[in-house]
Amino acid sequence: MNLEILTPEKKIYSGDVYGVQMPGISGSFEVLERHAPLVSALKAGRLKVLKNKQNDTVQFDIQGGFAEVLNNRVTVLVEGASSVEI
Repeated sequence: MNLEILTPEKKIYSGDVYGVQMPGISGSFEVLERHAPLVSALKAGRLKVLKNKQNDTVQFDIQGGFAEVLNNRVTVLVEGASSVEI
């Protein structure tokens, strides 16, 4: 599955991933390979990129935005994001 995280200024992340956990406005949710089409509003919080099945992750603190899942591709549009060192 391909993931892109974009802000108005730049592309924060782009690549193939196993899954992604996002802070939806109604609660956190996770998207994995071949997820049904979806559009969701996101609230400020922690976005977790699952790079593979071995629990390699990258995390970002995001401001509000939107996520679209379509054709095994996830596009996350946010007002701002910063990488979190774990």
